[in-house]
Amino acid sequence: MPKAIRLYEHGGSDRLKWEEGPVNPPGRGEILVRQTAIGVDYIDVYVRTGLYPRSLPTGLGFEAAGIVSALGPKVRGFKVGERVGYSLNTPGAYAEERVLKADELIKLPRGISEEQAAAILLKGLTAWFLVRQTFKVRRGHTVLVTAAGGGVGLILIQWIRALGAQVIGVVSSAEKAAIVRRHGCRQVLVGYENLASRVKELTKGKGVDVVYDGVGKDTFLPGLDCLKPRGLMVTFGNASGAVPPVAPLELMRRGSLFLTRPTSGDYLSTPGARRQAARELFAMVKSRKIRVLIGQRFALKDAARAHEALEARQTFGSTVLLS
Repeated sequence: MPKAIRLYEHGGSDRLKWEEGPVNPPGRGEILVRQTAIGVDYIDVYVRTGLYPRSLPTGLGFEAAGIVSALGPKVRGFKVGERVGYSLNTPGAYAEERVLKADELIKLPRGISEEQAAAILLKGLTAWFLVRQTFKVRRGHTVLVTAAGGGVGLILIQWIRALGAQVIGVVSSAEKAAIVRRHGCRQVLVGYENLASRVKELTKGKGVDVVYDGVGKDTFLPGLDCLKPRGLMVTFGNASGAVPPVAPLELMRRGSLFLTRPTSGDYLSTPGARRQAARELFAMVKSRKIRVLIGQRFALKDAARAHEALEARQTFGSTVLLS
C-alpha cells in the first residue's frame, strides 16, 4: 500500500505522520500519478503550523512530478508512462501516489527532469506571475529581492536579469551570497541591518522600483523604505512571520507607495493559464536563462527534517523530497 505524509494537528515538524493509506483508482477524467519528486515550499510550513488553516486531517505539499501509471475513463491527451508535473492550490503532494484531474497536470518536455519540475513548478510559476503580471519588469527598472538565495529568490533574480533589469539581492549569509552571485546577481547585500540606507547607497539615493519580499515581518517596513516614490511593495512570503497590520498613511509618508499581497490562485486560476506560464518557465530553463539549483534532497519519509532545515534558514535553492 502506498505511503504519504499526513497532518492531524497543527504544530511542529513532529506532527508530520508517515503512514500507509489506500489510493482510489482514477475516476472519470482523472489520472493516477506515481510521484518520484516532490517540491518543498515555505507554504507547507504555514499549513503545518496553522498560519494558513486547512481542515484536518490533511496532506501537505503543492507541487510534484512523476509518471502516469493509470488513466481513468474519458481521459484524452495523456498516456501511461508519460512524465507529468503540477502546481496546485490543494495540498497532498507529499505522497508516493496521487490521483489528480487530467487538466491539473502539465506534461514535462524533453530537457526538464522530474526533479527539476518538482523543484520549480510552484516556485517558478510564482516567479512568473511576480515579474510578468504583478509588476511587469523591464529594462531600466531596479528591483530588490529579499531571501534571494531561496527557491523563489534564485529564480526571480535570474528572470529579472533576463528581462534586462538591475537586481539587488539580499541574503542572510556569505555562503548564500556566493550562490546568488554565481546565478548572475552582481549586487548582493549580506544581512538585513540598515537595509534601506545600503540600498539607497547602491542606487545613488533613488531607491528601487519594486521590492519582492518573501521574508515578511522582519523586512516589510525596511523594504518600504527602499522604494522610490510611487514604488511597489510585493509581499509574497512570511518566512519571519506574518506582516502586522499597516496604516495606509505609512504608504503616503514614504512617497505614495503601492502595496500588494498576490497569490497564485488569482493569477493562475485556470489550467490554460498554468500551462502557458509553465511553457514560458520551461523555455527559460531550457535556454539556460534560468538555472535550477536543488540545494537539498531528502527521502519523502524524512519530510520533517526538510521542514526543520527550511525553518532554520539552513537551505539554499530548492528542496526536493524523493519517493
